[in-house]
Amino acid sequence: MPSFTSRGLSLAYDDIRPAGADSTIVLVHGFTSNRNEAWRRTGWYGAFERRGVRCIALDQRGHGESDKPHDAAAYGGEALSQDVLALMDHLDVERADLFGYSMGARTALGAALAAPERVSNLILGGVGGRWFDPQQDDSAPGQMTVAEAMLAEDVDAIEPDLVRSFRMFADEQGEDRRALAAFIQAVRPPLDLDAMAALPVPVLVVTGMRDELAGDPEILAQAFADGRAVALAGCDHFSAIPHAMTKSTVFDFLDGLLDWEAR
Repeated sequence: MPSFTSRGLSLAYDDIRPAGADSTIVLVHGFTSNRNEAWRRTGWYGAFERRGVRCIALDQRGHGESDKPHDAAAYGGEALSQDVLALMDHLDVERADLFGYSMGARTALGAALAAPERVSNLILGGVGGRWFDPQQDDSAPGQMTVAEAMLAEDVDAIEPDLVRSFRMFADEQGEDRRALAAFIQAVRPPLDLDAMAALPVPVLVVTGMRDELAGDPEILAQAFADGRAVALAGCDHFSAIPHAMTKSTVFDFLDGLLDWEAR
């Protein structure tokens, strides 16, 4: 297992280099997932390899085979986005496309805002207008937060269903639930709307039409000067990432085949 060190933590990654690759993409998975589940099992590694694209993916801190501190401070500030840039430095990658899914989209956006000169195209998957909602803990009064669900003894007692689904997925992946609770409790910078509007790279926001967690992708795409939204019919938050429609949309975007509206 290859690994590198970022801010004192050992983080695992994959680096798949097809012969003659002339472009590179960095993949950032979402909360409770990992590089193998999010990208290898769902066919993204193979799809990029067949296209002759160098594909790099890390396990975000707290996930997969990377270090898993139980202190929320380890996940705060710009730590996650700096991990992505540190991986690029480790592999001598000056510039790449960047694709983050769900919470990984927030990490990818942070990396792009911190170093826009190092990003050719930015893809934000499984996210949308709900990024701008003032309340983001996905729970109602009397219901568990995601952090509480990670630490709960009785899975059946977790409400709402969406929060339970994250807990069940974490259990299926054998993840460290105390680390995940710390991860979700970390304080991170708020969205910088001015910086997003000034981001000088093309941005694709792609999500399933049935993704209630994400909301309307068009609302988020409008925050960027060069943003494009695609909503995938029949897909929800969990089914979109392995879907062939997501792959075809991402590839069309990277190939410059999507029509762009002036904003």
